[in-house]
Amino acid sequence: MNPDQRDTPAPQPGGPDKFDDDHYPAYTMGRAAEMLGATQGFLRSLDEAGFLTPQRSTGGHRRYSRHQLRLAARVRELVDQGTGIDAACRIVTLEDQLHDAQRENIELRATE
Repeated sequence: MNPDQRDTPAPQPGGPDKFDDDHYPAYTMGRAAEMLGATQGFLRSLDEAGFLTPQRSTGGHRRYSRHQLRLAARVRELVDQGTGIDAACRIVTLEDQLHDAQRENIELRATE
């Protein structure tokens, strides 16, 4: 499973403020690329690699969440350091899984 395919419910119209939701797809591809200092092609390559699965607008345009942008920024950092894109995606996936496991461990210990 790639890092952004969590069991996160889709934001509901009229629900909590969507912009406080880390997984709300608020950013267009152009804006996301601009924020990352990357090209739209870079974002497409992450989609093609199966690393990020952006939501699509009703017009079919890719939309990215803040969580996805943080993951993409980490991949870009590794790629800029000379790591191949596939390896960078795998590293970031493993880092994200480790982070989630550590968080869950802390939560479980707090309930003991």
